[in-house]
Amino acid sequence: MQERLQKIISAHGVASRRAAEKLILEGKVRVNGSVAKLGDRADPLRDKIEVEGVMLTAPAQRVYIMLHKPRGYVTTMNDELGRKTVADLVRDCPQRVYPVGRLDYNSEGLLIMTNDGDVANSLMHPSFEVPKTYLVKVRGRDIDASVAALGEEMTIDGYSVKAASVRIEEVEGGRASIYITIREGRNRQVRKMCEKVGLEVRRLIRISVGNLILGELKYGKWRYLTDEEIKYLRSV
Repeated sequence: MQERLQKIISAHGVASRRAAEKLILEGKVRVNGSVAKLGDRADPLRDKIEVEGVMLTAPAQRVYIMLHKPRGYVTTMNDELGRKTVADLVRDCPQRVYPVGRLDYNSEGLLIMTNDGDVANSLMHPSFEVPKTYLVKVRGRDIDASVAALGEEMTIDGYSVKAASVRIEEVEGGRASIYITIREGRNRQVRKMCEKVGLEVRRLIRISVGNLILGELKYGKWRYLTDEEIKYLRSV
């Protein structure tokens, strides 16, 4: 049965659907020897599908892990600039997994990695509104006023951002630790929100995604998700 190429690639645990679309647009996907175009369909049982020169094989066993991403790592499996990537941190995982969503170079904390394309798509798609909570260490002139502003809708880069849930953990002079929960997850959204209200981000740590909590997982380490955590992911 024919399906869209990005769905097939995702189902085979190579990349998320969004990342698969990018690979197709970059001309890195071939079907029966011909370069594929976005919108093309194929039959995974009959057609020969190559991604970056590697032939697709049967889908791998579904794997779900949580990584405590450190600063100084790019959330991608390959980096053209030669920077360290999250792939370096999960080399000892027996199966190939890829990141679900992103944490920017200077951010750290909870990152889900999997080879289950459907789960990845559910977590990343804005319509599912999976809450993500960050512990953010900031500096600013009027912490209370800035935090109040974070709890209101605002416009960033031309798009409307919903009000965040914000709680102050600690304040000392012009510095504070605050918890920020968002449900959208646009590019560098928390950093841009803080900048918009006059807060300088000194450190940003994602501590939870939905019901998944970073907890005591050590910096730079990963672990398999529990059965309960996997059940939650599949229910999102």
